[in-house]
Amino acid sequence: MSGSPIVRALRATENVRVGEDGVAAVQRGLRRFLAGSRLDAALRGAWLGHPVHPLLVTVPIGAWASAALLDAAGGQEDAARRVVGAGMVSLLPTVVTGLADWSGLDERRRRVGVLHAAGNVVSAAFLGASYLARRQGRHRTGAMLSLAGALPLSVAGALGGHLSYAQGAGVGRWPEASSDAGRTEGPGEPGPLDTGAIPGSGPEANPT
Repeated sequence: MSGSPIVRALRATENVRVGEDGVAAVQRGLRRFLAGSRLDAALRGAWLGHPVHPLLVTVPIGAWASAALLDAAGGQEDAARRVVGAGMVSLLPTVVTGLADWSGLDERRRRVGVLHAAGNVVSAAFLGASYLARRQGRHRTGAMLSLAGALPLSVAGALGGHLSYAQGAGVGRWPEASSDAGRTEGPGEPGPLDTGAIPGSGPEANPT
């Protein structure tokens, strides 16, 4: 396996099989529930021409990064609390669209998606605790909890980037939106990735 230690670590997550059978059962159930529906097409970006989830993740990340800057500036406790709260509120649509995307992934991408979600859950727990502390007037504790949540958030972001760009999840999902889409996937079910159309996305790009 070539690449930097970070690249090797990200590629290794494709082979993490913790709870594999249960996770696969959840994914199948979710896909059966969504398959072919207008809800599925909407959540996975048919109306936009590409996945919605990557756009929505910028809202909680931006909110929590803004809170860190406000904490560092000092004297902005109320503003910091509000933006942390706004980030928490934005989690619902972000999670729902992410689950819809995840329901259509193959085995290797599914594993990375689970770890991506786990990192975000840990981060959200820290940031939820931060919000509660801020509401109780314990602003310094809230700021420290926000900083603690930044580490799992960063790891989850790296995994999301690997999933989207190194593994090509969602690439060419809605071929009618692009004349050179790399995936033969329609609005109902996920299709196989045409790795020949995406340089570096074939099996040789992720050696085990």
